[in-house]
Amino acid sequence: MDSETGVYQNLVKRESWKTVLTLAYQSLGVVYGDLSTSPLYVFKSTFAEDIQHSETNEEIYGVLSFIFWTLTLVPLFKYVFIVLKADDNGEGGTFALYSLLCRHARVNSLPNCQLADEELSDYKKDNIDFAPKNDFGSKLKYTLERYRVLQRVLLVLTLIGTCMVIGDGVLTPAISVFSAVSGLELSMAKEHHKYVEVPVACVILIGLFALQHYGTHKVGFLFAPVVLTWLLCISAIGLYNILHWNPHVYQALSPHYMYRFFKKTQRGGWMSLGGILLCITGSEAMFADLGHFSQLSIKIAFTSLVYPSLILAYMGQAAYLSQHHDVNNDYRIGFYVSVPERLRWPVLVIAILAAVVGSQAIITGTFSIIKQCSSLGCFPRVKIIHTSSKIHGQIYIPEINWILMLLCLAVTIGFRDTKRLGNASGLAVITVMLVTTCLMSLVIVLCWQKSVFFAVGFVVFFGTIEALYFSASLIKFLEGAWVPIALAFVFLITMCVWHYGTLKKYEFDVQNKVSINWLLSLGSSLGIVRVQGIGLIHTELVSGIPAIFSHFVTNLPAFHQVLVFICIKSVPVPHVRPEERFLVGHIGPRKYRLYRCIVRYGYRDFHKDDMEFENDLVCSIAELIRSGSVGLNVAIDDPVKEDDKMTVIGTCSTHTEGIRMSEDDVDNNIDAAGTSELREIQSPPVVVANKPRKRVRFIIPESPKINMDATEELQELTEAREAGIAYILGHSYVKAKQGSSFLKKLVINVGYEFLRRNSRAPTHTLSLPHASTLEVGMIYHKFGDLIFELNSVRFSDF
Repeated sequence: MDSETGVYQNLVKRESWKTVLTLAYQSLGVVYGDLSTSPLYVFKSTFAEDIQHSETNEEIYGVLSFIFWTLTLVPLFKYVFIVLKADDNGEGGTFALYSLLCRHARVNSLPNCQLADEELSDYKKDNIDFAPKNDFGSKLKYTLERYRVLQRVLLVLTLIGTCMVIGDGVLTPAISVFSAVSGLELSMAKEHHKYVEVPVACVILIGLFALQHYGTHKVGFLFAPVVLTWLLCISAIGLYNILHWNPHVYQALSPHYMYRFFKKTQRGGWMSLGGILLCITGSEAMFADLGHFSQLSIKIAFTSLVYPSLILAYMGQAAYLSQHHDVNNDYRIGFYVSVPERLRWPVLVIAILAAVVGSQAIITGTFSIIKQCSSLGCFPRVKIIHTSSKIHGQIYIPEINWILMLLCLAVTIGFRDTKRLGNASGLAVITVMLVTTCLMSLVIVLCWQKSVFFAVGFVVFFGTIEALYFSASLIKFLEGAWVPIALAFVFLITMCVWHYGTLKKYEFDVQNKVSINWLLSLGSSLGIVRVQGIGLIHTELVSGIPAIFSHFVTNLPAFHQVLVFICIKSVPVPHVRPEERFLVGHIGPRKYRLYRCIVRYGYRDFHKDDMEFENDLVCSIAELIRSGSVGLNVAIDDPVKEDDKMTVIGTCSTHTEGIRMSEDDVDNNIDAAGTSELREIQSPPVVVANKPRKRVRFIIPESPKINMDATEELQELTEAREAGIAYILGHSYVKAKQGSSFLKKLVINVGYEFLRRNSRAPTHTLSLPHASTLEVGMIYHKFGDLIFELNSVRFSDF
C-alpha cells in the first residue's frame, strides 16, 4: 500500500515539474523577448555621446559592472524574489497591485461597489484577515480611506504607470527592430546604410502591426524557439569573445569599477546611465505577464537561462571592445561588431526575429492593459476582439493597434538613431519601475502586513537605484526623453477626463433614481399594457430604478411582460468564477415580474457572445425562481439591505444539479437521458403564421418541490423567452452649465464630449445585438454644475 502511494506521489510530482518546465519554456517567447534583445543597443546607446571608449578600458569595465549589478539587483532580486510574490490571485502588473490595495483598503475608484462583492471567492486571498496587525498599517489604512485626495493620488499614480507602459508599447518595437536592422551598417558604407535602415525597419513594423488581428496563437509556437535560439546564440558568442579576446574581463564585475568609472567620467558618466538602464528593458514583463504562467516557471526561466545568457553576452561585448579601440567609426561599438564576421548574417536574421517577438509581447501587453483600464472606467470604450477561444488573454483592439503603428513609425522616422530612441525608451521603463516600487511599499504594509521598516527599506534601496537612473534619463528630455512624457500626458488626460465624466454620470443616476414606492403606486399592472417578451434595461445602478425607466413608462404605451434591470460591472479582482457570475433578485412583488441582475466581471475577464449570455441570464432568473430563496414582497432602496436579499447564481455550465434550459424546434423531443428524474416546464403551444419557432423548456429536478406560484412564474418566463429579448439603453449627454469654470467647460464640453463621440457605443462593448436594441430618453436634468440630456433614438424592434 505504501509503495503504491509513493509511486503515485512521484508520478504527480513528475507531472507537476513537467508542467512547470513547459511553462518556463513557453515564457521565453512571451515574457523575455524584450529583455533578451537589449544587448543589441545597450553599449551603443551608452557610448553614443556622453562618454568615450579609451585605451585604459575604464569606461568599458565600469559600464559592464553597472550592467551586471543592475541586472542582478532589479530583475533578479526585486522582481524574481520580491515583486512576483505580490500576485493578485495569480495575476500581475500595475493594476494587480492597485487591485490588492483596493481590497485591503477602501480606495476603489469604481463607483458601483457592493458589500456582496467582498464575498467573492477570489476577493480575499488565502483567507487573510484584511485588518492590519500593526499600528502603522492601521493608521495608513484609516488615512487612505478617510482622505479622498489620497485615493485620487493613488489612482493617478497607477494611471501614470499604465500610460508609461502604453508609451513603451510605442517605443520598444521601434528601438528593437531598428537596432536589429542596424546590423546592415557593417556591410555597406556609412553614408548608404542610413538610407536603408529606416525603410527596412518601417516595413517590418508595418508588417508586425498588420498581422496583429490574426492573434498571437497563430504564430505563438514560434516565439519560444526564436528567443531560445537567440539566447543560446548571444551566450555562445559572448563566451567565445571572453575566451578569445579577454579572459580576465570577469574582474570588471567588481563594484570597484563603478567607483573608478564615476571618478573618471563624472557628469558624463552619470548622464550615460540612461543608456545602461536599457539593459533591464522588459523586466516589468516578468510581473505583468504572470497571469499566463506561474511564479516558479518565470523564476526558473530567468535564473537558469535568461540571466546567465545576458551576463555572458554583455561580458563578451566588453571583452571584444577592451581589445579594440577604433574610435574613428562611431558605430564600431555596437553589438554586431563583436559577432564573428562569418556569423553576422545568420545572427542578423535571428536578431530581427527576436526583435519582432519582443515587440509582439509588448504590443499584446498594451492591448491587455488598455482593456483593464476600460473595464475599470478609466478609458473610452473600444472594440475588443478575442483572437483565441482557448486563451482569454489574447486580444486585439483595432483602434489602439493602428494608433500604436502610426506613433511607432513616427518615432522611428523622426529619430532615425538608437541614441534618442534609447533615451525615450529608458525613461518610460524606469518610470514604470518607480511606480511599481511605490505601490509595492503599500502592499508590503497593507496586504502582506509586514513591518514598516521592511517597506521603507524596500523603497529606499530600490527607489534610490531607480531614482538615479530616472534622473539620468530625465536630463535627456530634449534628446528624446520628451516622447514618453508627451505620450503619457496625452493618455493620462484622456483617462482622467473619461473617468471624471463617467463618475459624474453615475452620480447623476444615483441622485435621480426612481423610488420603489413610485413603482408600487402604479398598481398591479404598473398602469400600462404588458406585451410578450423580455426587456433588458441596462443600467449602471446596483440598487434602485434608473430615471430612464420612468421616462420609458411615461412615453411608451406598453412594455414587456418580464423586465430585467441588468447591470454589467467590473469588480477589483482579476477573474470572477462562473458560479459567482450573477447576483439576482426580485424588485417589488413577484407578480410584477421585475428582476434585478448584476453581472460581475473581473478586470481580466471577457464578455461572452450575446446568445450564450442571454441563455445564462434567463437560466439565472429561472434558478432564482426555483430556489425560492428570495421572496420578499417589497424591495428596499438601501443598497446594503438589497444586497442581503439577492442570490448568487452561476452560469448554465455550473448548474450541475439545478435548473437547465432547452431550446429546440416544436416537433423535437427532449433528450431521453435522465428524464426519469427531471420535470420540464414549458409554455403553451402558439401558432405563428407558418414560421418555424423555437420552444423554450426549463428542465428542473423533481426535488425539492416548487410551489404553484413558482411554476406559474417559470411558465411565464418561458413564454417571454420564446417571444424574444429586447435591450433597452438610456443615453445621457453631459454639458457644463452656464457659469461653470473654464476648466470644467473644457473638460466636459470639449474633452469628454469628444471622447464620447469617438468611442464605441455600449451596443459594441456589451456585445448587444443591434436588431433588438432600443434607446430611449429625451429629458434634460441639472445636477451640480452639469446638465444631463437623456437622448432617445429607436434603432429597431426585436
